Amino acid sequence: MLIVRNTFVAKPGLAGQLALKLKDMVAAGGLVNARILTDAVTDFNQVVMEHEVESLAQFEETIRRYTSDATIQEKAKGYTALWLTGRREIFRVA
Repeated sequence: MLIVRNTFVAKPGLAGQLALKLKDMVAAGGLVNARILTDAVTDFNQVVMEHEVESLAQFEETIRRYTSDATIQEKAKGYTALWLTGRREIFRVA
């Protein structure tokens, strides 16, 4: 099993909006064991989206679905305007 973590640095004052937008995207995409996290004690304005996949092949299929599904695309509309930078990490569960 793998954990996929996408970490965003939201524009100041927009972390809450970004978190809500990501929650909508997660719901539309049906990600497994997904959660949206906002900063408590870390760098300011961080929003994290995590979910599980069984393999890198499943991750690649998820990316394909997220970039082609009209419902997900509608939910995602405008989300890139809410953040400054981001990164993706994929962890293997030991």
